[in-house]
Order: sequence, then structure tokens, then C-alpha cells
Amino acid sequence: MKINLPYNVKKIISVLEENGFEAYAVGGCVRDSLIGKKPDDWDIACSAKPEQVKALFHKTIDTGIRHGTVTVMMKHVGYEVTTYRIDGEYVDGRHPKKVIFTPSLTEDLKRRDFTINAMAYSDRTGIVDIFDGVGDLKKKVIRCVGNPNERFGEDALRILRAVRFSAQLGFSIEEKTMQAAKELAENLKKISRERIHTELDKLIMSKHPDHVKLLESLDILPHIFLGYVCHGETAALADRLMRSDKEHYIRWALFITSISFENLLESLKFDNKSIKICNIMKKYADEELRADKAYVRRMIVKTGKDIFRQYYLPFRRVLGNTSEELLRQVEKAYDDIIESGDCLSLREMKINGNDLKEAGIAEGERVGEILNALLYQVLEDTSVNDRDRLLELAKIL
Repeated sequence: MKINLPYNVKKIISVLEENGFEAYAVGGCVRDSLIGKKPDDWDIACSAKPEQVKALFHKTIDTGIRHGTVTVMMKHVGYEVTTYRIDGEYVDGRHPKKVIFTPSLTEDLKRRDFTINAMAYSDRTGIVDIFDGVGDLKKKVIRCVGNPNERFGEDALRILRAVRFSAQLGFSIEEKTMQAAKELAENLKKISRERIHTELDKLIMSKHPDHVKLLESLDILPHIFLGYVCHGETAALADRLMRSDKEHYIRWALFITSISFENLLESLKFDNKSIKICNIMKKYADEELRADKAYVRRMIVKTGKDIFRQYYLPFRRVLGNTSEELLRQVEKAYDDIIESGDCLSLREMKINGNDLKEAGIAEGERVGEILNALLYQVLEDTSVNDRDRLLELAKIL
């Protein structure tokens, strides 16, 4: 079984071998190559110690020297080269207290999470597959290397990784691995919110986001969202995710609409833009839509012009609580409004705060109150957006 290694990877491996060391492409790049997917990156494991790797290559970066990892730069691209190692005791449910370098590839592969990620390859030896990762790829199954309770006990994040890989690859999770994941799910409390965010995002944005149901069946949700009680919400969520476009904001809006947990996105350390857009969609998830332009203009102002058409309406289509015919009518109204250049904000009105002050109509806080009231009138009837008419209306507000 041959893998077509990139030139730079071959070069790194050959340099190490020519100097008396073993070297292999390892992990996800081997897995992806075997299933016909182009690897995102290439990792190399070797018997050389970090200082020996550094001595053999012109430019290196000490990216994880304590754990044996040196990044070798080849034509402005970095390749992680890591010394074979045995992990010491895991004291925090995530990281080994120390690592021990070893000359044994077998020992290095033993410490990895799943069989499909514990394969190595070089042109010299072909596939090194001690734990039948190739067989599990063929069977489309996620299985821990060795004892699953030990693997998940070492690093609880592997529980989420099992779910994420099952979703990305469309694989099932082997029975003993499933059982161990459920038994040790409580340890996910030890994992940083950023790490959990990353794994959940990969799950939700995968080809098989319906595997989100595993978060409930494995009792994961109450341990990553403390206090949350599952009531079968993931079944409906799974269906919605499968029917949605692969769009980040829409899928996360579906998640927080289905999994009702206060400040869910904030708890996962999401960026402010994502929090804003997703929470807007959740807020108006049950809004009774109408197709008249005055209503659509008001909704555009509430949600945001780009958000309304690009995210909110597709989100409502997936939710399934509005007829397709009505959604098409609302989309048509939106398109007409944008094409006509209708006023949709205070800055687009033919009047501003200075006009109100110069006319002696308002000062201070009243200026803002009157402008907002005038905008509401303009949204109802665009013909009102005339300076003289607005000044007349302002006098009676």
C-alpha cells in the first residue's frame, strides 16, 4: 500500500534516514491519504532527539521542544518533526506530566488516541499498522488504541474527538470505546472551553453533523454545559443540521436554538461577531413573518441588512416553522427593498440631529428619541423620507 508523499516530506524523512535514524509520516496524514483525502498537514515522527533534528536542517523552530517537537521549515512551509515518545502520568486529564523519549516507533504509536490515527508510513517500509487502523478504516469504525478507559482517562478531550471524527468521516464508534466515553464523560469538565469549542465546531461543520446526537447518548452535554439537562433535543437538532447549508452562523444558531443553555456561545469563548449574529437569529426564531414591505423593512433593521437575507431567512427555512411560499415572498420583498434603495437606518434619513436642533425642535436625549420615532415612520412609508415632511412630523412627536 503506497502513499504519495509530498517532496518536502520525502526529503525530511530521507535526511533523517541517511543519518541513521528512523522517520515516518504519522497520524492524520496517513489516515487521510488512505481514504483518498488530501491531508491538511504532514507530521513526521522519528527516532532522532530534538537537538539531533535541529542539527540536520538549516532552519528549525522550537515549537514544542519540551515534548520533542521541532518544526522544520522547507520552502517557507513548516513540518512538525517529533521524537518517538512515551507519555508520563496524566495529572490534569489533558496533558502528560512529562514525556520520555524512546527509540521505539511501536511505543510511540501506543500512546495515540484511535487506531486510525496510529499508523505510520515511509517509502522504505510502507504502512506500519500495529493496531489494525487499516481494518478499522475499512469497517468505518472509531476505536481506541488499547484500553479505551486508559486512553480517555489520560485525555478527556479524546471523548469529543471520537464524536468529531465519527462526524467528519461518517464512521460509527466501536462499542467498548462508546462505553468508556460515556463512563468518563464527566472528565470533560477539566478541559478548557477553547478546546471544547474547537471540537464542537468541527463536529457541527462536518459532513455528518447529525452525529451531534452522540453528545446526548454519551451524556456529554451536561458536563460541557454544567447544569444542562437533556430532553431529547439533539434528535431535532440533528435533522436541522443535516438540512442546513454548511454555514457557520446558521449551524451554530440552530445549535443554540435547540440546546437551550444561557450564554452558550459566550461560555465557549466565541468571538463577538458570531455571538451577535447567532443570538439575533435565536431571538427571532419564532417571529411570525409577513411579506409586506413595511414589516420586512422593520425586520431588516432589527436583524441587520446582510444578516436578514444571508443568514436569517435560510435559518428560518431550516427551522421549518414558516411556509416555503411565505419565505419566497419575504425574500422577494427584501430584494425589492434593496433594489429601490429604501431608507433602512438613521444615517439614510433626510434629516439628522443638527436639523432638529437648528429648527428648535429638540435638544439632548429628545433628539435621539425623535429620530428613532421618525425612522419608524419612514420604515412604514418610504415617501415620508423627505426633509420638510420629517421636520413637520418631528414637531408633533
